[in-house]
Amino acid sequence: MTTVLFLPLLQLPSGHHRAAEALAEGLRSIDRAVKCEKIELLSSRLGAKEQWISRLYLRCIRHAPKAYSAAYRRSVLRPSSEPPSFSLYERLFGGHLKQLIRRLKPALIVCTHAFPSHLLDLLKQRGEIDVPVINVYTDYFVHNLWGKTAIDGHFVGHPAMKEALVRKGVAIEQITVTGIPVHPAFAARQPAPPAMRARYIGLISGGSLGLGDWEQLFSKISPNDPVDYYVLCGTNEQLYERLKKKNHPRLLPLRYISSPAAMSALYDEVDFVLTKPGGVTLSECLRKRKPAFIYAMLPGQEEINFRLLCDDGLIFDFRHWRRLPSLSKAIVSTLHSPALARCLAKIDDYHRTLSPTDPALVIYERFLAASPINKGRSWFDNVKPHHSFRI
Repeated sequence: MTTVLFLPLLQLPSGHHRAAEALAEGLRSIDRAVKCEKIELLSSRLGAKEQWISRLYLRCIRHAPKAYSAAYRRSVLRPSSEPPSFSLYERLFGGHLKQLIRRLKPALIVCTHAFPSHLLDLLKQRGEIDVPVINVYTDYFVHNLWGKTAIDGHFVGHPAMKEALVRKGVAIEQITVTGIPVHPAFAARQPAPPAMRARYIGLISGGSLGLGDWEQLFSKISPNDPVDYYVLCGTNEQLYERLKKKNHPRLLPLRYISSPAAMSALYDEVDFVLTKPGGVTLSECLRKRKPAFIYAMLPGQEEINFRLLCDDGLIFDFRHWRRLPSLSKAIVSTLHSPALARCLAKIDDYHRTLSPTDPALVIYERFLAASPINKGRSWFDNVKPHHSFRI
């Protein structure tokens, strides 16, 4: 077996995990001898203390968003000639990470979060490990914490990220513009749109954690609204139960959907998505060519994702929704306007900038096909056309 080690951060359901799972599914469908291990560094080292860190993170973004945003920008975006230093983090996790690598003997390590990338970059520079390491970025920008000096490959979501990495000294041949990875289920052919839509269907997403200014948002949707909405409640069980009890005729609450195929089918059914600018969620919208209306954002990376993609014309700024008497009338008006055609054209332009090869196949051919365990074995010997794999 060829082992690929995926390193997200925190156990909270997030884009870091979804990107890892998407790539694992893709790799395993290419080669049934690939074994994918996903290990969350904090919980594997600290046990239940990771939950305390996760709760602290959620409290910060909920109750002190401006302070968190300022701290985020100061720590990872401020220009500096010196690489960032996190000595406590390095002492806590450096030895633990080396033990994981000795035990698992991975042929490749995939970082979908900057903290593991930063630490592995240091270990490789010191010659303490020699395993190939790649960064898979789950936002639309590159910040200072991502390892760069000794990292072997960079898989980015936007052409501007390639330019940024080159300016930071990364060799251009190490960078592939793939888009943020989404599950292979999202590549399935979409059903033909109905010839006539009596009513529009929207999808409201607050992210997997179900964060959002829900009560005020829902107050803008009347019982005779021209749009029917699915509401992704994520892991917010209180929100789900509250909406079920309310029994609003235009709102259908949904619990956290773990099945990528089910999520893909849901995207196919809707006309637009009302969402926060999480990297993987936006990547799914772009893949499905669904107009994304951004109604709110978490402090930090989502603010930067929003600005970059809004400037590119790939998403709609809908932060003014509180001043509107009706959400749906404003959205439907946009869907009937030339702005929609311009947005879809921009999305098509964006897709033309991406590598035509699926990111999992790029990773396999570049880093795994030539690994010792695969030498002398035909790629076709490993292909398993129909395989469902859970990381």
